[in-house]
Amino acid sequence: MISLASIAEKVHAGKRITDDEALFLFNSRDLIAVGELAAAVNRRRNGDRVFFNVNRHINHTNICVNRCAFCAFSRTADESGAYCYDLDEIRNRATEAHAQGATEIHIVGGLHPDLPFDFYLAMLRTVKEVSLDLHVKAFTAVEIDYLAQLAGLSLAETLQELKGAGLGSLPGGGAEILGEAVRQKLCPEKISGERWLAIMEEVHRAGLKSNATMLFGHVESFADRIDHMRRLRELQDRTGGFQVFIPLAFQRENNPLGHLKRPGPGGVDALKTLAIARIYLDNFANIKAYWVMLGVKTAQVSLAFGVNDLDGTVVEEKIGHDAGAASPQTMRREEIADLIRKAGRVPVERDTLYNELRVY
Repeated sequence: MISLASIAEKVHAGKRITDDEALFLFNSRDLIAVGELAAAVNRRRNGDRVFFNVNRHINHTNICVNRCAFCAFSRTADESGAYCYDLDEIRNRATEAHAQGATEIHIVGGLHPDLPFDFYLAMLRTVKEVSLDLHVKAFTAVEIDYLAQLAGLSLAETLQELKGAGLGSLPGGGAEILGEAVRQKLCPEKISGERWLAIMEEVHRAGLKSNATMLFGHVESFADRIDHMRRLRELQDRTGGFQVFIPLAFQRENNPLGHLKRPGPGGVDALKTLAIARIYLDNFANIKAYWVMLGVKTAQVSLAFGVNDLDGTVVEEKIGHDAGAASPQTMRREEIADLIRKAGRVPVERDTLYNELRVY
């Protein structure tokens, strides 16, 4: 019979929990016990260190051929608020980020119907021209699939072209919920969950690391979340290419799903989801609380629930904020370090590939 005690016994023995045991944890009302178990798992792996980095988001365009039901960011080219940065604007933002000490440029955007493949290569080269030390983390699996179509190349060939232009890793977006039934409600125009996983396997085969995400708190069930994590865990077993798992809290404003009776996860649900991810994803080194969508205070509390990464300074994030995220647009490295210290943890600045740069 499944119980918190039996699950804890397995976890402390270093054994993998099952889907049924994860579902038991989701249904448990003992948030503190679940959190303590996740904290023990994290402490065993990461000690008291909490990572963050100095990064800059560049959402280069919101013009997109897809109109996902949860998205408040995308526009058609003739719609009010539509934009597309040219290479000079991208260079200016990368130059500003480098001057502020950023080590990473994070690039994601819409699937623009008119930009050629060469533009994306030029965008990568433009950032690397600012500084070879800037790591470019860019393009979701959905974007990679689209770029391969634009280029008329295989996935492997597309990734080699992008790597040659400066691509360093992938951010892991576009996963949403991988199960097909939920995916059809969220983003029927997007690639399937199976295709997302296949692209990420190819990314890892190409020698690129990636992140992995999950959008939660909308139409999915707890079982859907577990199914999503199981697929990630199985791929990680094969490739070891995922660096971090990032549960993304659904934002309800300015999108067709905003009318739902479940208008995004509350704090308890968010903390429990992060904690269970830490327990279930035993082959992931890191679990990230993305403060942009969770809010700063919930992200700070999550450090007691198995989380060991708070993302970075971000600067000018548009996707979550267009959907109603109430968090600030940026945090200074000193603010993030202070947030971590006040949670009783040790702030560690990292680069994109989790090399430690400075302990605060």
